[in-house]
Amino acid sequence: MNINSVMVIDDSEPDQFLAKIIIRKFDSNIEIFQAYDGQEALENLGKLSKPPDIIFLDINMPRMNGHEFLEVYDTWEEQSVVVVMLTSSDQERDKEKSMSHRCVKKYFTKPLDLSGLNSLSAS
Repeated sequence: MNINSVMVIDDSEPDQFLAKIIIRKFDSNIEIFQAYDGQEALENLGKLSKPPDIIFLDINMPRMNGHEFLEVYDTWEEQSVVVVMLTSSDQERDKEKSMSHRCVKKYFTKPLDLSGLNSLSAS
């Protein structure tokens, strides 16, 4: 997979910062969009002329969490974006619930690392 742009959806500023560092280390040319909850992400996605190649999505966020985001995103007609769960939850029920959505391709626990990005670019 060729990765030109990503959106990181996470309410934690430190986790956003770390994800940006790893993504920039992987490829400094990747454009990074940020949202701090699912509602902001949906609003931002609606404004983009071209969707990102990957969405990194946290589960536990205020206003609209990751599962709620996926419920809404599943209703969108065009779902060309690969969603990768990037969360601190390693609970089996969160994994199963997340992976039940057709757009979710991977489930990573935080923090994001280069091996995770390498696995995405290889698929």
